[in-house]
Amino acid sequence: MIESWVAWTLLAATMQSVRTAGQKALNQDVSALAATLARYLFGLPFALIYLALLWNDRPFVVIEPGLHFFMPAVAACALQIVATILMVNLFTLRNFAVGSTYIRSEILMTALIGVVAFGELISGLGWCAILLSSLGLVLVSLPAGKRLGSLWNRAAAYGLAAGLAFSLCSLFIRYASLSLGLSDPVLAAAFTLAFMVTVQMLMSLAWVCLRDARELVTLFRKWRVGLFIGITSVLGSAGWFTAFTLENAAYVKTLGQVEFLVMLTISVFYFKERPGLNEWLGMLLLVTGVVLLLVVH
Repeated sequence: MIESWVAWTLLAATMQSVRTAGQKALNQDVSALAATLARYLFGLPFALIYLALLWNDRPFVVIEPGLHFFMPAVAACALQIVATILMVNLFTLRNFAVGSTYIRSEILMTALIGVVAFGELISGLGWCAILLSSLGLVLVSLPAGKRLGSLWNRAAAYGLAAGLAFSLCSLFIRYASLSLGLSDPVLAAAFTLAFMVTVQMLMSLAWVCLRDARELVTLFRKWRVGLFIGITSVLGSAGWFTAFTLENAAYVKTLGQVEFLVMLTISVFYFKERPGLNEWLGMLLLVTGVVLLLVVH
């Protein structure tokens, strides 16, 4: 029987791929910041409904968040906003499938930071799976016919910065959710999600208003795309948050790289882009790492 954290991760990876495609489409009409706001503005009602439905089935559960919840949760909010803006900007510099893989440096960063700063434990074979997946993503990111040095460019800087922000965000989410001390990881993750989406909506809304409030008009004019982004974002975040609560963040991130397969499919069939030999070899290593993780876990 498939483990619970695996199912939640696969849901998250699939929804994140679809949501990212929606954000790329919306970014053609609004800035990266406004496209990021759409994720939280249109997603907040669904996050609150999700929490209410879960909590309604557990009427006697009392949640008492403290500083150990609020501090990492707020930090995760800011990091996720910054990472999302960097990610949307990244897609304007390189093609959709390849550009997205720069961000996947977060796999290795999550593992290293988790071990050093958060005391997470990773097995020897677990490290092998993480390294194989990371190497696969490096291959995917290397333009055909060029040396490794060609990896460093503006897109790489955006991708690595986004990857670092996403990795720290994942670890903070896990820490905040576990700090609630609930026996039900799904409810703990839903509470963390609802709190974070609320804070992120307020943060990004204030930022858009200060920068260019006229974008709000365009955003609401594109409400259908915004609604699509909001729904898929909440579904994806619910998957990530629950998986992080159940399992080591580095393992979740490594398995989550099946997202690349969905990204590649979207890239080929929707954006009409064609991956090269490096992308195919990198994908093979990535899949090998993910399979190894599932076999040894």
